[in-house]
Amino acid sequence: MTPLDADALFDAHRARLDRAVQANRQRTAWSPFMESPSRKHHPPGAHAAGRAAYEDRLGMAMLEDHPARVGWVGAEVSPYTGAPLDVRYPQVDVTALLEHVEAVRPPWARASPRQRVGVCLEILDRWSRQTFENAYATMHTGGQGFMLAFAGSGASSLDRGLEALAMAWAAMDQIPAQATFQRTFGPGPAVTLHKRYRLVPVGVAAVVTCGSYPAWNAWPALLANLATGNPVVLKPHPNGVLPVAIAAETARRVLQEAGFSPDLVTLVADEPDAPATVSLLRHPSVAIIDFTGSQRFGAWIEENCRDKQVYTETSGCNAVVLESVVDLDATLDAIAQSLSMFSAQMCTAAQNIWLAPEGVATPEGAVSVEAVCARLDAAIGRLVVDPERAIGLCGTLQNPGVLTTIDEVRQVARREQLSIVTDSHAIVSEAWPKARTATPLVVRCSHTDRALYGHEHFGPIGFVVVAKSRQHALDCATRDARERGSIAAYAYATDPARQDTIIDAFSAAGASVGINLLRQRPINFTAAFSDFHVTGLNPAGTACLTDLAFVARRFRVVQAKLELPSA
Repeated sequence: MTPLDADALFDAHRARLDRAVQANRQRTAWSPFMESPSRKHHPPGAHAAGRAAYEDRLGMAMLEDHPARVGWVGAEVSPYTGAPLDVRYPQVDVTALLEHVEAVRPPWARASPRQRVGVCLEILDRWSRQTFENAYATMHTGGQGFMLAFAGSGASSLDRGLEALAMAWAAMDQIPAQATFQRTFGPGPAVTLHKRYRLVPVGVAAVVTCGSYPAWNAWPALLANLATGNPVVLKPHPNGVLPVAIAAETARRVLQEAGFSPDLVTLVADEPDAPATVSLLRHPSVAIIDFTGSQRFGAWIEENCRDKQVYTETSGCNAVVLESVVDLDATLDAIAQSLSMFSAQMCTAAQNIWLAPEGVATPEGAVSVEAVCARLDAAIGRLVVDPERAIGLCGTLQNPGVLTTIDEVRQVARREQLSIVTDSHAIVSEAWPKARTATPLVVRCSHTDRALYGHEHFGPIGFVVVAKSRQHALDCATRDARERGSIAAYAYATDPARQDTIIDAFSAAGASVGINLLRQRPINFTAAFSDFHVTGLNPAGTACLTDLAFVARRFRVVQAKLELPSA
């Protein structure tokens, strides 16, 4: 095997990096990775080879050369087949692992930013060649449908990783390695100083991923940390280890081929009844935490890990403020798709649909709340009437607890005599007869029922919430964003002045908002290099993917200056 040269890797991928830096500045549409699995976009046999690579993992052990291994763990069960994957991962001694990582990190810290970024670009390129394998691994752990797993956890997550890497490069590239400083102090000759600037990494980074959509946040965090010189310990959800382990295996191989320790990227796998996350995050060697998951645990990290840099993305009450439209059925089709796609197990999925008592203004006149509910129910029904199409759109439920949540909300609605707009049911698929599935449950309630709608219900659960007026609906939606968190909000209003009012209100709540989204399907699609994901201004998270603040604090500048003899 010919060793890789890190500087040569940088040069080989430089055009893609430069284009990514440009895209970050321009914020227009650009993606270097292929979203479609169509055979016309890929080499012959790529799909079959990727599926076979996934299937070859089943029943096998991974990362056998991993440091600090004391045993094996693995408890993943496919939400499509109901069968265990039986993939085994290293169970590690966290303290021994971190001691080892500390020992191997100095050469990586001393490498130039150019060399580190070159290695990261090669890692990203190799990940892109594993998109089919990653898609099947994500399907059978996270529960995504194949198309979403390929496009979202594949191309879109690779985009997001490159976006973070380009932002990290831009942050480091603005600081020169050295400079000459010359100045007179008083009447004597000028003083000449030679100054050297060294970018010093902060320390070990722990990247905690979610089970349903790990790549979207893990790839940016891993690459931002690694590029800035920080070793990465990946902590996947116990039900979603495989796609993360595949990526770790690839990253470790590239690092080793480039002459660095593969243990700059490691994995802490665990099982639900023996969690390892807290012991990892509390360890004094961990200096950076990137977390994606529940708001409750995210808040615990923010409160109890104040001695570390903490970057979180958790959850929120994503609202739809529905005031006036040109085409109501097209609008409800778009909302129905957001409620249904991947069973709303996406952080940008809509949940609370806010209406005024008079309903929605249309060119044909006002449409009552009752009629809006009926037409929303019909829109959802059209999406899920065909079971095979429905399972492709809705995917499966990553966590069986979502079924419990759906039943609990249904029981509350019946106990409180709230109207069920659309009831949830399992998708009976011939292709996947044992799949864990659910179509959306939508409940109509009042603005006074905040105990029900006023927090995120993870999964396909939505609420039509009737306020006292249009302005009251906007006030309540933005209040929830400010107090409970919001990652993505949506609004429909035809009057330009009203649109500005809505944008101002959500901006004040620290929440992004999409106005009159119809042809963007799904409405909760978020584009790397263009959309900033999460603001850090409300309880839904402290970090933004991907701005300079996401990368710039992961290293520090230390300088040395030498006075040169007078000429």
